[in-house]
Amino acid sequence: MRVVVMGCGRVGASLADALSRIGHQVAVIDRDATAFHRLSPDFSGERVLGMGFDREVLLRAGIEGADAFAAVSSGDNSNIISARLARETFGVQRVVARIYDAKRAAVYERLGIPTVATVPWTTDRLLNALVRDTETAKWRDPTGTMAVAEATLHEGWVGHRLTSLEVATAARVAFVIRFGTGILPEPKTVVQAGDQVYIAAVSGRAAEALAIAALPPGPDVGEGH
Repeated sequence: MRVVVMGCGRVGASLADALSRIGHQVAVIDRDATAFHRLSPDFSGERVLGMGFDREVLLRAGIEGADAFAAVSSGDNSNIISARLARETFGVQRVVARIYDAKRAAVYERLGIPTVATVPWTTDRLLNALVRDTETAKWRDPTGTMAVAEATLHEGWVGHRLTSLEVATAARVAFVIRFGTGILPEPKTVVQAGDQVYIAAVSGRAAEALAIAALPPGPDVGEGH
């Protein structure tokens, strides 16, 4: 999927890095060239200098071929203008805007543009809105720091230890439902067909962990390891 992210602050950089790590094509827009320093050295996407609500800048970022657009700059007006441009002018199907003013957010939700407020799990919510169809977390702790979610594993994980899945996703397997019964995994527990696997992750990384779990294991993951 091709995603354009407008704004390379802490949230924008985190979102762009996460999308890039799980294999999406990403272009990040920011008017300040130094903002791109927030991106990981491993970021493989494009960096586009300019205003995110400028039509020419959006075109340079590849908006015409984008599948999703996230407006996460520090300004409500900039975010909503660019989000509406992406949706109404360029026909991008998945658009989400970060809005600081709760009253404005309600208005734009009615216009059909999902909004995300400034909450601890902003990155998860943005990833969820852009690449998933359901709410990421089944449970969060009262502080909003940790999330537990059901992972839809790629069939290639069958036969591999859950510890290998933990390493790949940087998350922990909280429990598994197997044949209708919940079990606490042990170090040698191996994924079986039909397992319902629930993972625990730090908020901001849960959606990325779920996306990695849905991909086949890497070549360095051996069976039963």
